[in-house]
Amino acid sequence: MNLKQHLKPMLELESGSNDPMAYMLTIVLIDIISSGERLNFGNVVWDLLIQFAIGGLIGFLTGKYAVRLINRINLPNSSLYPILLLSIVFITFTVTDFANGNGYLAVYISGIVVGNNKLTFRKEISTFMDGMTWLFQIIMFLILGLLVNPHEMLDVTVAALLIAAFMMIIARPLSVYACLLPFKQFNNKARIFTSWVGLRGATPIIFATYPVIAGIEGSNQLFNIVFFITLLSLLIQGMTIAKVARWLQLDLPEEKTGNDFGVELPDEINSKLEDLTLTADMLQNGNRLADMNLPKGILVMIIKRGTQFIVPNGKMELLVGDKLLVIKDGNLK
Repeated sequence: MNLKQHLKPMLELESGSNDPMAYMLTIVLIDIISSGERLNFGNVVWDLLIQFAIGGLIGFLTGKYAVRLINRINLPNSSLYPILLLSIVFITFTVTDFANGNGYLAVYISGIVVGNNKLTFRKEISTFMDGMTWLFQIIMFLILGLLVNPHEMLDVTVAALLIAAFMMIIARPLSVYACLLPFKQFNNKARIFTSWVGLRGATPIIFATYPVIAGIEGSNQLFNIVFFITLLSLLIQGMTIAKVARWLQLDLPEEKTGNDFGVELPDEINSKLEDLTLTADMLQNGNRLADMNLPKGILVMIIKRGTQFIVPNGKMELLVGDKLLVIKDGNLK
């Protein structure tokens, strides 16, 4: 579904931006505990600012470089372009990490820059990256599942339930309302829905493995608690998000992407494709393509009738329910 009040892009922004912050806090706190020193807020803030600055700068520059390289390089096979971009992702993370910056933030910002620019072979790149995302998620959840001993989670049930209840009912709503105070365009329904979205994905579980690797005392118990809370949030909040959106009347029909013909144009072409389903009103002046009096700058490329695809001409008779793939000038509304 889609959401009113621009909630969908806001939640996507939160989902992508909170991981770098969580990573930085995890690393900083592990360093403090490992060193045995007292918490120095000045040093922590300075370290976070350095990581933000380096990660943000490298991410922006590599994103611009990636767009320029992909659009200018002439590779012999279109399948190599997504591999090139994936290589740049790994290089971005590695270089940023060596420079003591935040690699997660760098990759996130680089992705935003690349995604908001015209790109050669965008469809091929998007399809490849979507497949890789699902593959890595499957591998990630499989590995995380192998790290968990279910009987150990029973020992932390009470503590995990109390923490989860506090996070869902108190901590998350308070933080959401505090962060959205300056944004008056979000009403109470939007704030309630955002509060209920809760934890998403396996990132908290992955970061919970860091203390275990660092040998922090009590880290195994901490890992089990985080795993328990994440599963609980996904089961309770994750499975009810759609129902809550409908209950709060914030749901909208999902926006249509692409067309029913599976045809796309490169970004560099200043034209766009749309599909059009014919109705009786559209054919009242005649049932031929020439009778439709299409505006200048619009051309019918192909017609889909049932399972048949027909190359049109002006004398062709049209039927109600026919689908037309139309190419139109990018300047036309």
